Amino acid sequence: MTTHLSPPPASAPAPTPRRRSARTLWHLGANAIVAAWLALFAAIAAAHHFVPHAYWLLVHTLLLGAVTNAVVIWSGHFAASVLRLPEANRGVPAVLRLAALNAGAIAVIGGLVTGRWAVVLLGGCLVGAAVIDHAGWLVRLLRRALPSRFAMTVRYYVAASALLPVGAALGVVMARGNLAGDLSDRLLIAHEVINLLGWVGLTVAGTLITLWPTMLRTRVADGAERAARTALPVLLGGLTATVAAALLAPPRLAAPGVAAYAVGLGIAARPWWREARGKAPRSFAAWSVAAGCLWLGASLTALTGILLSTASWTTVTERTAALTAPLAAGWIAQVLLGALSFLVPVVLGGGPSAVRAATAGLERGWPARLAITNAALLLCVLPVPSMVRVACSLLLLSVLVTFLFLLVRVVVRGMRHRHGTAPAEPPVHRHRVLGGAALGLAVVVLAVAGGGAVDVRSLPMTERSAATRADGEGEVRPTGHTTTVRVSVRGMRFSPSTVDVPAGDRLVIDVRNTGTDTHDLVLETGARTDRLAPGDRATLDAGVVGRDLSGWCSVAGHRQMGMTFQVRVTGDGGTDADTDARPGGSAHDHTGESAAAAYDPMATPAEDFTARDAALPPAADGSRVHRRTLTVKEAEREVAPGVRQTLWTFDGTAPGPVLRGRVGDTFEITLVNDGTIGHSIDFHAGALAPDGPMRTIQPGQSLTYRFTATRSGVWMYHCSTMPMSLHIANGMFGAVIIDPPDLPRVDREYVLVQSEFYLGPRNGTADADKVRAKEPDIVAFNGYASQYDHDPLTAWPGDRVRIWVLAAGPNLPSAFHVVGGQFDTVFREGAYDLRSGGSARGGAQVLDLAPASGGFVELTFPEAGDYPFVTHAMTDAERGAHGVVRVR
Repeated sequence: MTTHLSPPPASAPAPTPRRRSARTLWHLGANAIVAAWLALFAAIAAAHHFVPHAYWLLVHTLLLGAVTNAVVIWSGHFAASVLRLPEANRGVPAVLRLAALNAGAIAVIGGLVTGRWAVVLLGGCLVGAAVIDHAGWLVRLLRRALPSRFAMTVRYYVAASALLPVGAALGVVMARGNLAGDLSDRLLIAHEVINLLGWVGLTVAGTLITLWPTMLRTRVADGAERAARTALPVLLGGLTATVAAALLAPPRLAAPGVAAYAVGLGIAARPWWREARGKAPRSFAAWSVAAGCLWLGASLTALTGILLSTASWTTVTERTAALTAPLAAGWIAQVLLGALSFLVPVVLGGGPSAVRAATAGLERGWPARLAITNAALLLCVLPVPSMVRVACSLLLLSVLVTFLFLLVRVVVRGMRHRHGTAPAEPPVHRHRVLGGAALGLAVVVLAVAGGGAVDVRSLPMTERSAATRADGEGEVRPTGHTTTVRVSVRGMRFSPSTVDVPAGDRLVIDVRNTGTDTHDLVLETGARTDRLAPGDRATLDAGVVGRDLSGWCSVAGHRQMGMTFQVRVTGDGGTDADTDARPGGSAHDHTGESAAAAYDPMATPAEDFTARDAALPPAADGSRVHRRTLTVKEAEREVAPGVRQTLWTFDGTAPGPVLRGRVGDTFEITLVNDGTIGHSIDFHAGALAPDGPMRTIQPGQSLTYRFTATRSGVWMYHCSTMPMSLHIANGMFGAVIIDPPDLPRVDREYVLVQSEFYLGPRNGTADADKVRAKEPDIVAFNGYASQYDHDPLTAWPGDRVRIWVLAAGPNLPSAFHVVGGQFDTVFREGAYDLRSGGSARGGAQVLDLAPASGGFVELTFPEAGDYPFVTHAMTDAERGAHGVVRVR
């Protein structure tokens, strides 16, 4: 038999036009919610650099918003259809369920973003209640309906609906924070397994029992119901074992549960395979669903491998982050879009020709879109240059936007056709699948080429001759022999760092990166390897060698850390008199004039200049968990009037964002590396083993750093990737302020972070040689020389002002002083040196801070006027570390 999506009850009359219209309007209205969540997802993806918590928002707008709504809507539709109760999935109860579900989803997302746990709790309760009510409705349908061949589909939906409230509860607990040890990691894995493999996975498996053969336009395979009945307990057993191990046992004991779940899927999928063999997929819907299932299989295999090879749940959490894109975009999104492209034309109705026309409208260019989606996604999960990953991400976003445009267009045309105001869209000719797929792959190749062109480090360099003799008299005569050497990276050294090569031999270097950071090897001739991630290897062909050569790692600062390499030529070799001598040059010379030549301490910025806001908001009330995403960005910024440098930054500013909390607060920071080299982060405000959270991550990767602030003070955070001095000097630092208990209120609070600039080329990065020699060109507060001379801090006479100061370095201390002011309170490195109101009526004139230390001072300005503030290391003040408090 051929399974229909919405067959009428056997004893009921055919639906009237009014009923068909009501059903269509219901589905269009309900699925408009799904489309709205997808549009929000696309908007956040497009603007993710400017959106707080962007990664978390992307995951939850897709899964909690779009997918959860689609599951509730379409599981209700399919349950009513297979039980032959087609009018049962609409009405006031269904509307109320969707209203509660979406109000809960909005509350969860809003509460997490604003740090209000009570709102998250309310939202989680609404989501759980809506889905529990959905499960109860499904059970009532089963009891009400006559026996049905495909009632097993509804049992899958009931099981899935019973699991989501559990996953939601785990999410609410994680949002509360203050979890000891690795409990947050265990809860996260359990939360993800229940929601992805349980709520979404069981729903998809149950739906495909009938939807898959319907997409293929074929009969349901014999034994499909029996396979589904056998698979369900296996799937539930695998989920239970995985979640129990995540909460109570080491990671290796969770692997059998994931494997069992995969076996259950295999049992359920055997009929689907037979159906596809009998009639191959020919539509976007079928191919999209098939591709999604392949991504699910690959992800389950990878997850099993991660669990078997890892002893720590924290490490599991870090490694499974790489599965987010394959599961969310590869599996769930492709299944969702494939299902919508098949189901929307059906619910629009209007007769067979209208359904065919709507389907054709949604399938425009589908082979190219499908090829782009899967090829770009594959590149996103592979270790490719960051700009290539960005280009592929933009392609994925464009595919989603294209689908939403086609969906809206088809729905609008369909509704006009139903009202007789527009003709149905004519069907298009059959797609040339191979040609369309080739076109899609070509687009991806062009995107990869464009990304590689932007990231010039991923492209080969023009080489100069290595065959020139040491005396410059012609080129050495080739011997015809090849010398092959193996060079490995160990820490910040090449091993061996010097190799001997007979003159005239061809030199081939096998480079292996056995270190923990990204490196390369560049010879002065221009011959070079690509950037090598830890564990990678490459072969560098230096050609025929006739003279000594120098080499180095070109990653910023690594050469200064000692990553140099020498090729020494032995023997004389012959001379080819017919070949002109071409002296080798240095590939390390700075290009362009140093930016230091443009720095004038007396220069003034443009008239519309606005200094960085130094005002410090109070610590937020309410939630004791602070969630923040810090994105590493390479940004060209002005650091003094007319002086521009390319900085490595956290969230586009140097110093990075100021974080503030109280003793006992938990900070959950997600670091995303959108730069072109490896970076890391080290929070002095947290006490924990640095091995995992402070590790270097490569471009395109991310990690989550969790710590609880147990002691007060102004704490530095910074990149700890070597050479650390260069990474800090080029902008990778910031402040975390943890209020001392019972900190009194003041009229105004400011925060000043002192740091140095070691100016490299104009618009370039810091000069590593200057950093190493401790020879700064600029010393500044809050990342711009003398900015508060031109845009002063403000206060009123009699105001009590607290100024927090952090000496970020990387090399110089600070001696913070306010000219004309006296400090009656001094707090330094977690303790009060001086407190207002003491019996000695003492005061202080300076807050002296070593690099990476901090504190605050309090003072009251007695009268109106301009009060300069400086570091009293006067040469540093003259380099730009001064400003003004204007009291009016």
